[in-house]
Amino acid sequence: MTASWRFSTLADRHRALGSKLEDWSGMGTAWTYDKDADEEYIAIRTKAGLMDVSGLKKVHITGPHASHLIDLATTRDVEKIYPGKSAYACMLNEAGKFTDDCILYRTGPNAWMVVHGSGTGHEELQRAAMGRDVSLRFDDNLHDLSLQGPIAVDYLAKHVPGIRDLAYFHHMQTRLFGFPVMISRTGYTGERGYEIFCRGQDAGTIWDTILDEGKSAGIIPCRFTTLDMLRVESYLLFYPYDNSQKYPFENEGPGDTLWELGLDFTVSPGKTGFRGAEEHYRLKGKERFKIFGVLLEGKEPADEGAPVYRDGKKVGVVTCAMYSPLVKKSMGIARLDIDCAVQGTRLEIRNQSGAISATAEPLPFDDPKKTKRTAKG
Repeated sequence: MTASWRFSTLADRHRALGSKLEDWSGMGTAWTYDKDADEEYIAIRTKAGLMDVSGLKKVHITGPHASHLIDLATTRDVEKIYPGKSAYACMLNEAGKFTDDCILYRTGPNAWMVVHGSGTGHEELQRAAMGRDVSLRFDDNLHDLSLQGPIAVDYLAKHVPGIRDLAYFHHMQTRLFGFPVMISRTGYTGERGYEIFCRGQDAGTIWDTILDEGKSAGIIPCRFTTLDMLRVESYLLFYPYDNSQKYPFENEGPGDTLWELGLDFTVSPGKTGFRGAEEHYRLKGKERFKIFGVLLEGKEPADEGAPVYRDGKKVGVVTCAMYSPLVKKSMGIARLDIDCAVQGTRLEIRNQSGAISATAEPLPFDDPKKTKRTAKG
C-alpha cells in the first residue's frame, strides 16, 4: 500500500469484509475477502454481484478539439460515437504496440470521458492534447460501482426508469436513490451488467442500499479479483497480466500488436492517423504468438505463468486460469505459438505440482455470441 495515492470511499467497507486493500493502479483495492471466491463467481454468473472498480482511472476531455484528441490517441472512429454511446478502444505507441485499452464515453458534442486501467492511457491522452484547444481533467472523486449479472437489470428497473431500454455500450445520466449518477451498460464479466458512476460522497450509500435491498435476491459484494475467473471464460484481457510486459520476449523489449492480442477489432475499418497506425497495419501477418484458450483435463487449474509444451518443446505460457464450479472445467488464457493456436492441438501444462494434459481451444469459452451481455428488454 506504500505506492497508493488514490483512495476509495468504500475502503472501510472492504476492510470489514476482510480485505487488506492491496494496491492496484495506485488505489487500495479489494483483492481478497473472508469468503470463497467461487461464491462470488457463481453469484455473478447466476444472479448478480456488486464490485468496487473505482481503481479504474477516469479522465474528462472537453473543448473544441476534444474529438480530435480522441481520434489521434485511440483506434476508434469518433464520428460514429454519439452522446450517450460508448466504445471499447485501444491506444498504441509509435511502434504500433499496445499500451492501454479504454472505454470512450461521449457525454456531449465536445465532451468525453475516457476510463482506462493501469497502462499509459493518461500519458497517451496528454501527448495528443499538446497544442490543442482542449482540457484534460483527472477525476478521482468519481467512483465506479459495477453491478453485474442476469438479475442486475431487474434490480435497477425498480429505481431507474428506462434502464431496460438502455442498449449495450450506451449510458444514461439519471438518478439512483436520489443521487446524480451516470449508468453505463458495460462491464468486465461477460454478463449483462451496469457500471454506476457516482460521486465519492454518495458511493457508500449506493453500495449499502444495493446490497441491503438486493440481498434477498442473491446480490452480494464481490472482490476485484473475482474478475479473473470471469475474464478467463469471457476472453477479457487485463494489462499487463496477459502482455509481454509480464512475459517478456527473450531478445526484444516489451510490446504486443493488436493482431497478436486479438484486439484488432478495436480499429475502426479504414481508420488511419491514430498514433502507431502505420506500424499497426504493417505488422499484420507478422504475429509472434496468439492469445488462445487452453482446456485442461481434471479439476486442477493451471498455475499463473505455467509453461505450455507440445511434444517436449515450450510453445507458450498460461497467463490466467481458473476451475469453473458451474461448468466443471479447468481452463485458461495463454500466449501460444502461432502453429499451436489451433483448436484441438494437444498440449501439456507444467504446473509446479506436475504436468497436466490440455488442448488448445478458441476463446471465449462462455457465450461466444455475446447474447447475454447484449440482451434486450
